[in-house]
Amino acid sequence: MEQIRNYIDKNKGRFLDELFGLIRIPSISAKKDHKPEMYKAAEYIKKSLLDAGVTKAEVMETDGNPVVYAEKIIDNSKPTVLVYGHYDVMPVEPLELWKTPPFEPEVRDGKIWARGADDDKGQLFMHVKAFELMVKTQTLPCNVKFMIEGEEEIGSPNLGKFCEQHKPMLKADIILVSDTGMIAQDIPSITTGLRGLAYWEVEVTGPNRDLHSGLFGGAVANPINMLAKMISQMVDDNGRITIPGFYDDVLEVSKQERELLAKVPFNEDAYKKAIDVIELSGEKGYSTTERTGIRPTFDVCGIWGGYTGEGSKTVLPSKAFAKISCRLVPNQNHEKIAILFKEHFESMAPKGVKVEVKIHHGGQGYVCPIDLPAYKAAEKAYIESFGKRPIPVRSGGSIPIISSFENILGIKSILMGFGLESDAIHSPNEKFPLFNFYKGIETIPLFYKYFAEM
Repeated sequence: MEQIRNYIDKNKGRFLDELFGLIRIPSISAKKDHKPEMYKAAEYIKKSLLDAGVTKAEVMETDGNPVVYAEKIIDNSKPTVLVYGHYDVMPVEPLELWKTPPFEPEVRDGKIWARGADDDKGQLFMHVKAFELMVKTQTLPCNVKFMIEGEEEIGSPNLGKFCEQHKPMLKADIILVSDTGMIAQDIPSITTGLRGLAYWEVEVTGPNRDLHSGLFGGAVANPINMLAKMISQMVDDNGRITIPGFYDDVLEVSKQERELLAKVPFNEDAYKKAIDVIELSGEKGYSTTERTGIRPTFDVCGIWGGYTGEGSKTVLPSKAFAKISCRLVPNQNHEKIAILFKEHFESMAPKGVKVEVKIHHGGQGYVCPIDLPAYKAAEKAYIESFGKRPIPVRSGGSIPIISSFENILGIKSILMGFGLESDAIHSPNEKFPLFNFYKGIETIPLFYKYFAEM
């Protein structure tokens, strides 16, 4: 441990400078005009890995954004760890809510402020620097492979095919991921479950053009009104989703596991204060921790139509749109749910409008058993680094490709996240504490150490 901490202390400034170089690249996968930045970020990571000590690194083409693959094989008889991460980031809008420009990283109050500071450039870079540390100190105990993609934030549409095409190259004993969080800086945790995801875009069409709301209002169905009415019927007064068949494959979590989840520290008043709400809501009969970890959800992610500019314009719009998502629990099939919603929502269309549902990306949920050797190795690493045993938790978030790894490559994943709930990933003013960044670099080599001993 002393050797690890000494190396980090001597290189803290350089680690941060190199991370900032990556963060400054606006690699937004959701925007097609950022395609050049995707390649720029991939090349930056390739160089970073070569500098860190891999013996092979290349930027590999897919049908979308490229994948960075790298490796260092020290002994074929030793276990192999495949590190997964992503270099793409979420869009930054609304830009006016950022205190500082999102792609000009800045350290304030002991935190890195920038888009990608946590998700996932900061956490990905922990692995690059942890690997460098092991190589430079000659303590690398395993073979290591890296697979870094540029489409996670849009559902990893091409990574499954990439894995199918390169199975021998990606052969490993475990996949190591840092794209999740922990409970608090003094309460380490390991994510043992991820929710799945289904995502749609809805278009409601009424008249063939925008109409004067005085001349036509009250006589013609308003697409925005109709869309709002339909959406309001998707969840009942008990917080239950009303799509027929939606809960057919939901596995009820046992009483024993719910009791374990209840032991996760949770301060409801602090939670509400942090997001500035007076009251929490959700499915009746479940705690907040359960609602965000073991239960499915239905959410409108965006809604628009008509006139939204400055001032007033009395218009009855021709069209209305919404983007809608469901977080799914393990055992729910995202493709089945996608079709169930599409058929149900389109069938609800009032006669005065036409409704079309477009299915976007999705992914399955994932569960990691706590008796997995890799889990035990991660647990020991946290104990040595933090001085306390990590708590197993189920995350409300989704990393769709994780379940695909298991299905395609036959490899389990261990999720060693170092982010915090307060890091505001996907939101304006994303941040990542310096403590967490350096603590990740300290903890990851300990995982390798204990995994090699399993």
